[in-house]
Order: sequence, then structure tokens, then C-alpha cells
Amino acid sequence: MNHKTSGATNTARPEDERLPWGRTFAYGFQHVLTMYGGIIAPPLIVGAAAGMDSADIGLLIAACLFVGGLATVLQTVGIPFFGSQLPLVQGVSFSGVATMTAIIAGGGGIQSVFGAVIVASVVGLLITPVFSKVVRFFPPVVTGTVITIIGLTLMPVAANWAMGGNSQAEDYGSVANISLAGVTLLVVLLLSKLGSATVSRLSILLAIVIGTVVALVFGMADFSSVGNGPVFAFPTPFAFGPPTFELPAIISMLIVILVTLTETTADILAVGEIVDTKVDSRRIGDGLRADMISSVISPLFNSFTQSAFAQNVGLVAITGIKSRFVVSAGGVILIVLGLLPVLGRVVAAVPTAVLGGAGVVLFGTVAASGIRTLAAVDYRNSMNLVIVATSLGFGMIPIAAPTFYDQFPTWFSTIFHSGISSAAVMAILMNIIFNHIKAGTPDEPSVFGKAPPRVPRPLPETKSPRTGQRAVFRKRTTLPSPGEPGQALRGAGLTPERRPAG
Repeated sequence: MNHKTSGATNTARPEDERLPWGRTFAYGFQHVLTMYGGIIAPPLIVGAAAGMDSADIGLLIAACLFVGGLATVLQTVGIPFFGSQLPLVQGVSFSGVATMTAIIAGGGGIQSVFGAVIVASVVGLLITPVFSKVVRFFPPVVTGTVITIIGLTLMPVAANWAMGGNSQAEDYGSVANISLAGVTLLVVLLLSKLGSATVSRLSILLAIVIGTVVALVFGMADFSSVGNGPVFAFPTPFAFGPPTFELPAIISMLIVILVTLTETTADILAVGEIVDTKVDSRRIGDGLRADMISSVISPLFNSFTQSAFAQNVGLVAITGIKSRFVVSAGGVILIVLGLLPVLGRVVAAVPTAVLGGAGVVLFGTVAASGIRTLAAVDYRNSMNLVIVATSLGFGMIPIAAPTFYDQFPTWFSTIFHSGISSAAVMAILMNIIFNHIKAGTPDEPSVFGKAPPRVPRPLPETKSPRTGQRAVFRKRTTLPSPGEPGQALRGAGLTPERRPAG
């Protein structure tokens, strides 16, 4: 869905494109709506685990919006050594929720969580040069696998949203909720198909607005609580008391930081593929440092670890809006929402089922982008097929069986409980073993490298009503070169021959 944008300036890098201010903030608001459910979920869960009342949880949410906006601006605009200058939205990393609730359950309290985040993020900041050097270990067989699993991992999130978002609610999974998600999805598709270039690119935002209006008509949206609470409030530093530093909590959070670094590296590479721009080790390092410095400062304003949001990578793919300044505008909106809780309450009133309908398209687009990357991988005389198969399998395990690693040590389950980090770790290791370490590799590939593609049986001769010729199909043993005439047919192992009838 790549449309030419009038009024945009031609730049060397696609991500440096500048759009008119109105459209920039409209597209930026679309990014905010896409990730809003994800950014408020961690403070809701952690706040409830800490026994906070609704006012304190609201303070946590406002803090997470404010810090997420600052981190997004840093990541997209960038300063020397900090910020990848890519269209990446930052927010509270969901990968640390289980660890943070475990720290609270262990008696550490929310202050221990903040202390662990600070120390672990400082360590993460120091080791970013190591992660930034691994870009050569991310060929298409690795990046395609990771991008695909990012989309697949997010699909349960979309399904949960479509069902209502709250599994304890009476209407969770109701026909009404799922139908509302379906209406939103239908509007996205119709606007993408029938709208102009601008309407098509704003299809997600417009569909969310239309879905919310439909929900209001049927009594499925409630904006009555929007007026409850302050209109303006600046996040108070250390509002819950000074942080405390406990070694077990810090060690647990270090594992979360390693997972966050892995996932952010994957997201940077994924958005680089989608934007079609150069991503080198320096750019990855700048992006990871922005992640970590944001996470260090985050507890000062009562927030948690920061990470790139994979769902917004899908929004970049589906809209074709590659400008990083659009995402910067989204960061500014997040800051405003953090300072104006009343606006945050308006956005929070959007029914979760509406977000679920939009999420199906967004997250599916991420997976489709990964599949497109995997299509460029050479599977002949290599072990790339088994690398993709095994890595996808490992990435799907936490999705198919969320309790699969519950009996393993905490450090292990923290890493592999994330389908994204599971697939990333496995794909990187297997690529190194099979494609970089040549010792012990046989001259002849294994069965995975030699397995021929399945092809249809030769078709019978058919006579063309237009030319009077008949086409005879014969088997072909070699694959065609890219761009060769008849490639689609020959790629299946068949080659047409023309000869006069009779």
C-alpha cells in the first residue's frame, strides 16, 4: 500500500520524509491508538499486583505514557549516540511484567521494582556495544524468521482484545465483542480498498473512530468516567517513595533487560526491512542505547523498562508511511496524554474490541512482511530450511502452550517465555552453527537441503481457442532465473512448449 505522498520532500533516506503538519499528527495519533492498549496493560497489571487503588494506578498509567513519549522522541529524532532515527514507538516492555509481579509478590514492593529497573538498565547500557555488533549474524534467514514470529506472537493479543480484553468480565468473548471487532476489521479493509491514498493510509485510525461510534450506538462504549480526575498533572518524581535495591530482584531484571535488548534489535532490523533503509551495527547500538537510557530514567517518573513496540512496526508496513517524524509526533501526543490525564481517559474509553479488529490487520501485516523476507532466502544446498523450521517452532511454543516453561529455572523461563526472544535466540545460534562454523559440515547437504519442492503432475495437452495451438507441458529439472519469461509456471517445475496444432 505504497502511495505517493503529495507535499513530501524527497530525501536520501525514506525515514527522513517530512509530511504536512496536519497529516503528520494524524498519522502519529494512529500510532498512539495502535499501541495504547499495550502501553497501559503493564501498569494496570503491576499496579493491581501491588495492591494500588484506582487513583495510584492512574498515576502509573500517566507516568508510562509520559516516559514512553519522551523515549519515542529520543528514538526517532535522535542525538549523538542515542536514537536509531527509525519510525519506532517506545513504551513499557511487556516482557518484564511477570518478573515485576514476582518481585512484588516476594515482598519487595514497587520500590524494589524501580530499583531493579535502574540497576539492570545501567548494565544493559554498558553492554549495548556487544549487541550492536551482531548485525552480521542477522541475514534474511534470521530477520525473516524473527519478523514472522513477531507478527504471530502478537496475534493472541489481537484475539484477546477482540474478545474484550478483560478475561474476568462477563461479556468476555461474547458475540457482541467479536462482532464489534469484525465491523472494525471490515471498515479497515473497505477504506483500504475504496478510499483515496490519504484515506487508505488513515484506514486504521478512521476504522477505530467508526468502530467506537458503532459501539456508542449499541451501548458498548462508556465515556462517563472521562470527567473524573484532574485535567492536568505533571508526573511526580518518586511518587511512591525512593527506590530500594535488592540483589535477587536486580538479577531477575537483568534477564528481562537481555530479552528487551534482543527484541529491540529484532524490531530495529524489522522496521529497517520494511522502510527499506540501511541498518548497520552503529544504528542498532544507537537504538539500544536510547532504549536503555530511557529505562534508566523511567523509574524516576514512576515507570518501567522501555522497549520498541512491535505492533507499530506492522502499522508502518500496512500504511506505507515510513517517516520517523510521524512517529515523533506520536511521541509528542503520548507526552501530552501523560500531562493531561483527561485526554488519556478519552483514549482509554475506546472499546478494546475495536482495537482487536484493527490489530488483526496490523499484526498479520508484520507476519506477512517476514514471509516476504523469507521468500528471498536460498534454500538449495543449505540448511536454511531447517533453521527457519526449528526457529519458528521454538517461537510458536510459548504461543501454543503458555505454561510450557513454567517448571524451568526462572532465568530460563524469562528468556524463552517470549516467542520473539525464543525464535531470535534459536535463529541466531543455528545460523552461526550451520552457516558460519564450517567445521564438521558435510560436503553434501542433509535431507533438509536436498529435499526437492513438491510439484504438480504434468497437465494434459490443451488447445488454445485463440491461436489454435496446443500447449504441451513437460517436466523441467532446473529452476528458472529471476525475471525469466514464464517464471511463475516454470517455478512449479513445468515449462510450456508451443507447436502448431495437428
